[in-house]
Amino acid sequence: MLRILTLLCFLWVSSASAQTLLVLGDSLSAGYQMAAEQSWPAKLPRALNDHDVEVEVINASISGDTTANGLQRLPQLLERHQPEWVLIELGGNDGLRGWPFNRIRDNLKQLITQTRAADATPLLVQIQIPPNYGQRYAQGFADIYPTLAEQTQTPLLPFFMETVIQKPEWMRDDGIHPMPAAQPWIADFMAEKLAPYLSDATES
Repeated sequence: MLRILTLLCFLWVSSASAQTLLVLGDSLSAGYQMAAEQSWPAKLPRALNDHDVEVEVINASISGDTTANGLQRLPQLLERHQPEWVLIELGGNDGLRGWPFNRIRDNLKQLITQTRAADATPLLVQIQIPPNYGQRYAQGFADIYPTLAEQTQTPLLPFFMETVIQKPEWMRDDGIHPMPAAQPWIADFMAEKLAPYLSDATES
């Protein structure tokens, strides 16, 4: 996953009165090698509308970002956008670099803590990695997410790439990044998983 040096936060608005969801992710959410409007976060507001949920989506994802990068960027993003929710889709690049589990877990926990300190609700996305460092490492990495979600009482959303990687026509040749053709499905998938949390909050 190559790092994009220039940070661009894209805002998609479904309603002037809508609450805000900040997507803090890496290339899986940044729209790797595609126009910003093709990425799944750009399509998410319309997909959520199908579930009667109106939300502004701010995509603060950067290709190549690690959990450490997210920790550096999140305070400013929280101050600037004051979101009601933060969707944390990070850790894949940490795992691809073979970082120790405790480092990844601690960084994710800090992201959750920072989010709550800003009166926002964290939502964690399950991440999985290929067995570059062996199956034991890959499984240990994947186990970080449900364990941390339970410990911190944070909603855990399933890894959207599990389905995408089964469709070769949706994947780039690198075997990691989804093509533009996959983005509408990802948006619909994420909308279905997010809607129960977002609708409960907007109705309360």
